[in-house]
Amino acid sequence: MSSRKSKSNNLIQAEYLSRVQRILRERFCHQSPHSNLFGVQVQYKHLIELLKRTAIHGESNSALIIGPRGSGKTMLINHALKELIEVEESENVLQVHLNGLLQIDDKIALKAVKSGIVGDKVFGSFAENLSFLLEALKKGDWTSSCPEIFMLDEFDLFAHHKNQTLLYNLFDISQFAQTAVAVIGLTRRLHILELLEKRVKSRFFHWQIHLMNSFGFPQYLKIFREQLSLSAVFPDKIFAEKWNEKVQSLSEDRSVQEVLQKHFNVSKNLWSLHMLLRLALNRVTPSQPFMTAADLMEANQLCSVDSKANIVRGLSVLEICLIIAMKHLNDIYEEEPFNFKMVYNEFQKFVQRRAHSVYNFEKPVVMKAFEHLQQLELIRPLKRTSVNAQREYRLMKLLLDNTQIMNALQKYPNCPTYVRQWATSSLNWL
Repeated sequence: MSSRKSKSNNLIQAEYLSRVQRILRERFCHQSPHSNLFGVQVQYKHLIELLKRTAIHGESNSALIIGPRGSGKTMLINHALKELIEVEESENVLQVHLNGLLQIDDKIALKAVKSGIVGDKVFGSFAENLSFLLEALKKGDWTSSCPEIFMLDEFDLFAHHKNQTLLYNLFDISQFAQTAVAVIGLTRRLHILELLEKRVKSRFFHWQIHLMNSFGFPQYLKIFREQLSLSAVFPDKIFAEKWNEKVQSLSEDRSVQEVLQKHFNVSKNLWSLHMLLRLALNRVTPSQPFMTAADLMEANQLCSVDSKANIVRGLSVLEICLIIAMKHLNDIYEEEPFNFKMVYNEFQKFVQRRAHSVYNFEKPVVMKAFEHLQQLELIRPLKRTSVNAQREYRLMKLLLDNTQIMNALQKYPNCPTYVRQWATSSLNWL
């Protein structure tokens, strides 16, 4: 009887744990408008006031939200739109979301704008589509027409579109009093205004909202606790209380604080913290249903793994030898660019010195290995290299530093001793 009860309790606990993981992953992976605003309250106040002027008072505006990846740009705009619709009861506000990664030219972007405003009505050319859209937006006055808010994510990519036609027309529309239009751009580029043409820049209102995550480490610890904690609406209050107690003790653990301090010093953004927490959450199992300091330390090691060093550990011995030859060329010529001919000659010197232990590969085989390193993006051609230059003489640059190479060799499985000796040899030995 007791074994049945124990089994039933384990199943219930596994079910609760599965629900916890689902809730937290949803929290970490999606910038929900219901999540908390951390350290950007002042910026939020500016943004919501600007949007209210458009939605409620009919005042057109344009602004840029600028901040590094993970600083909360999307979260900020989502919060503002949620308040605008729910609190201010501005449900008639028309929202058009564009993304520079999806709308890669003005024709595609215009199609997305048109479908958001006038549905699927079909026109012929790009000019006809644009002309109809402009007339539709300019028609009427702000008291009778619906306010529009345009959100342009990856705003800098729109600045690379030909003639910046879409940006020019959106900013130009916002100059008219007939229609209330707000154009909000989200970007990481601090010098974004330098990318805009003079005619586009002259129509921009020059509102800029910068997100720089100005909070300190104590607040970062508080964010850590809040992001991992379960709310009072969780079905099992006892499980939730125990989980939250464990989270509290984790935040007070010295080893956990050291891990978080390292993350904080490298990057304050929440994206980095969420990545750490996601990896730690993956290690929680029904047999060990609560997160531990060991889980966070293991997750930290995974976060700090050097992806390029991992690639090096999967290379063939020949490819390793070519990287070492490039390393020595960088040391000799002070990181000047090199070509295949130089690398091949350096490799041949090594083969001649170690003829008894190194197999001498044919030149085409070495060239194939060299090209494979380029495909893996461990080396890259210089932009100034002529396209017509022979393959052997195209200038290349190594994308690994000496520390990465040596660390990878230390972990390289069954690395030949003579190869490791060559990598650590001094320039005089060469």
